[in-house]
Amino acid sequence: MEERARAAAEASRAKSGDSDALQQNYVTPGLAGQQISTVDNSRTFAPNIACQKTASMLEVLVQPAGTGDLGKVTIARDTDLDGTVDSTANLPVPVSGICANGIVSCQPGTWNGCSFFRWDVDGGRALKLTSVDMPKLAGCYCLNNSCGTNLAWGNMASVLRDLGGGMIGALTTADPRYGVAEAVIDGPSIRYVGARSTACSANPDLPQTAYRANPATIASDAYAASTSNSVFQALKGSATGTGTALQYRHCSIERRVTVLKPGAEDIISRTSGGYSTIQNGSSFDFLMGSPADNSLAGGSCTLIDFRMTLHVNDPDRIVDARLAQFFADDWAQVRIDGQFIGSGPSAWTSLGLPPGKCELKKTFYAYPNLDLRPYLTAGDHEIWLRVAVAEGGEGFAQVHVEVDNSCKTLEQVVDGCGAIASDPQCKLDSELVDGVQTWINGVVTGLRPLPQTRILGGPSCPTQLTRDFFLKDRTYRCAVDDIAKPDTSRGAYIIDHSTETMLADRTRQSDGSYATSTRAFSLPDRGSVAACEPVCKTRAAKANSEAAPDGVVGAKQNVPTGYDTFFHACTADNQCPAGPGEEVVSACGCLDDFPEAVVMMQTVRLAGADMVCTGSVQ
Repeated sequence: MEERARAAAEASRAKSGDSDALQQNYVTPGLAGQQISTVDNSRTFAPNIACQKTASMLEVLVQPAGTGDLGKVTIARDTDLDGTVDSTANLPVPVSGICANGIVSCQPGTWNGCSFFRWDVDGGRALKLTSVDMPKLAGCYCLNNSCGTNLAWGNMASVLRDLGGGMIGALTTADPRYGVAEAVIDGPSIRYVGARSTACSANPDLPQTAYRANPATIASDAYAASTSNSVFQALKGSATGTGTALQYRHCSIERRVTVLKPGAEDIISRTSGGYSTIQNGSSFDFLMGSPADNSLAGGSCTLIDFRMTLHVNDPDRIVDARLAQFFADDWAQVRIDGQFIGSGPSAWTSLGLPPGKCELKKTFYAYPNLDLRPYLTAGDHEIWLRVAVAEGGEGFAQVHVEVDNSCKTLEQVVDGCGAIASDPQCKLDSELVDGVQTWINGVVTGLRPLPQTRILGGPSCPTQLTRDFFLKDRTYRCAVDDIAKPDTSRGAYIIDHSTETMLADRTRQSDGSYATSTRAFSLPDRGSVAACEPVCKTRAAKANSEAAPDGVVGAKQNVPTGYDTFFHACTADNQCPAGPGEEVVSACGCLDDFPEAVVMMQTVRLAGADMVCTGSVQ
């Protein structure tokens, strides 16, 4: 049995072991309507996987001139794919350079007076050349004697592939029903085996091609098709289809920022008492008492009280608050919330009469500049001025306050995803952070938004705020029901109790008990497997004939030649099948040139980034 299996595997590998074998044995004959044989070659059959097919969909014949240009290019086509060539044409211009999607035509033998053409298809589905600017062409290189000698003849195979590839690209883009199975090179000509797909429609604008422009419609169209499909509906109604229910839950994590600019009076204000409030920008002077000369009358000694209430909304915005001055004729005492803070003309701390003669026949002035911020907490505070007057007198007190009424932000991160994220049945499915897709279908994309700076508060109070994120929009996939899980205890017992030479088993009896057993066990020899497929690396000299809008690359270099690098799968006897003109760089073995490939790709990426002009500083 093992020998039969190995023989079948070898036969299958010979038919489909690599891309060349697959193309030769299946793809090309399948699309061309030719015979395909089974793996053991015992039977053959002619598949019909295309409505129309031909062995010569397109044939291109080139004739290099003495200047190195392709002086003549003949294009033969089987337009209706009936097996007969029905259209032949010659290019109207010589070909001095070839691009992935067009050609370059210059003065023969030079790179002067060049014109650039792109492959297109006209209304009759015939190939044509459209004049374009060179930046609309891709992968251009020089072919004539201005950048080397004998380039066309020496590289005929690649020249034909590049030239014909541009034509095929234009044809298949214009009519997606066409499929190309194989390109056969015969001297200075290349022939493409082609077919028309099983869509079997006279209209080249197939409905299926609409998905290329709008892939999102695939999902809705697939759902519509599934609703009328009996197989799909049967599977949907099965235990597997209904046993597990998923629920998608949406939530967000939002940074909410409020910009505050209070008025100065919203920080502190006089609510009662006093006789005047003088505001100058963000500062206040609260005045109390009766400052006019002899505006107060007394007897031998009269106590007169003045009370002023200040309401504090935001003590953190009070920059400075002081008892600036007070005066009296004869005595004065100042308290805040009943607590003594100053008196004159000498110490007077009691609530009774002054400690000396009441009539002093003069007005005293005090400038204590006492800091009142420790007293001005949030809420109401009473400033109490007590004046002792004999005969006639006056009294006055001034409280000076400076506030900060500038713009300030109140920031809060509102996490609406905490409860969902803590649920072990829920997994993050997708996430958008400020419009950047960081998760999709449960997989991290590797993208992260840059810190953003936003201007908040409007024109009256513009405030710049820079944060890592402002809004995370999330969708979680939550399992709300589990399918009935099969009993895997027997398999677990076998795995846990078996060895490489002994197989243990446990079976359930009809009475509910378990019976265990063991028996000898061995695996067949699996043979040895090579660590890798041996490959070799070669290189061949080439002219640097690539072309750009500024000219041919080789003309800008000190050494206008370079190398093409090739990798070959080694033969059965471990020999490197190097091609003509190739020299072996690395002999057959397990080669790993991934670091070199990464460096080359990074170099090209960074070089391209340096050459891109943008509208903003990068």
